[in-house]
Amino acid sequence: MNTSAHLFERACRVIPGGVNSPVRAFKSVGGNPVYIAEASGCRMTTVEGRELVDFVNSWGPLILGHADPDVVAAVRDAAGRGTSYGANHEGEVRIAELLTSLIPAMDMVRLVNSGTEATMTALRLARGATGRNKIVKFDGCYHGHADYLLVSAGSGLLTGGIHSSAGVSDDATRDVFVLPYNDAAAAKELFAARGGEIAAVILEPIAGNMGLVEPLPGFLKVLRDLATAAGALLIFDEVISGFRVGFSAYATFCGIVPDLVCLGKIIGGGLPIGAVGGARAVMEHLAPLGPVYQAGTLSGNPVAVAAGLAVLGKLERTDPYDTLEAGARRIRQALDAYAEEKGYDFHVAQTAGMFTPFFSSGRITNLTEGKLCDTRRYGMFFHRMLDRGWYLPPSQFELCFTSTPMGEAEIDGFIAAARDSLDETFEAV
Repeated sequence: MNTSAHLFERACRVIPGGVNSPVRAFKSVGGNPVYIAEASGCRMTTVEGRELVDFVNSWGPLILGHADPDVVAAVRDAAGRGTSYGANHEGEVRIAELLTSLIPAMDMVRLVNSGTEATMTALRLARGATGRNKIVKFDGCYHGHADYLLVSAGSGLLTGGIHSSAGVSDDATRDVFVLPYNDAAAAKELFAARGGEIAAVILEPIAGNMGLVEPLPGFLKVLRDLATAAGALLIFDEVISGFRVGFSAYATFCGIVPDLVCLGKIIGGGLPIGAVGGARAVMEHLAPLGPVYQAGTLSGNPVAVAAGLAVLGKLERTDPYDTLEAGARRIRQALDAYAEEKGYDFHVAQTAGMFTPFFSSGRITNLTEGKLCDTRRYGMFFHRMLDRGWYLPPSQFELCFTSTPMGEAEIDGFIAAARDSLDETFEAV
């Protein structure tokens, strides 16, 4: 029988680091990753036969859990008619009509193959539409692995960023400004000095790549007002938050209308897909209508689109959002109360059905504060939860997600396991 350790050893010989995405590695928590043989509902089974309750959900998109019967049926039916056409088909029209009807900020939408492609296209579109080159991003927000987005703050407020990955040229990041998340004053200062050069501001309206960090009151409105006054575009990267906070994009619920919205794999049931949509006047700059080029042989793939239509249709019929939120809120309240009772430097950040257990006593509002968390303790907590059969993200700075197959038993079990794991974690240090 293959074991996770044996498979990882084999993988390391033929795959860099043994993983096809760094986020799957256990580097930040220690140990070797587990290998999954199958999954159903809210449970995954490892190659050793261990059952794990999954709070990662393929990093968010599996809101209906693994192998949802309706989604599987839609995928099988679509695959039976052909796995890829490289040509137009009805499904892509249907999902585009659905997305534009559900997200008021979207007059038009272009389907792509990933969240990275969506943000890359959005920024190229913003530059083409405005005739400017500078973009603004926020430290701790991840928008995919395009060269000019692998930037971290480090060269001062009013200069271009420095790249945070080898292989990225200085030229690729020279036009990128990086600001602290939730720092409205820094954004005002930057726009006062360089606003006429800025093509776009891009951010996760609810940050999910430094753990869960919500926008402070008024922060998104300041960005909307600054972008409008400067003639720049505001881009919401909702690869994580889209259709996770409710049956639309977060933009629909927060009262701020961005110029462009990026979506990810949740609109394909976890299959490879992404989308960028927004105001008609902006979207019409895309080829073949306009001069901004974007293409993809697999864009609008019939199997991914069929899965997405099945997911969105089921979300509309069942409206599970209150239940998803209630489960995550119960986890937050129970663990926050337990940490306060025990005097642990620990709290849970939560919104909708998303949450992050932070090994820090104070609220996290930006990446600088997030980096002060005790990541060593998180690693210990992660492994203690894993030993008890609960699968969390192998990083302090990722999100946990509830899914519709989770009932009271899973929520209660998580809370009980987390209390015991916290005790062992804090007693060990």
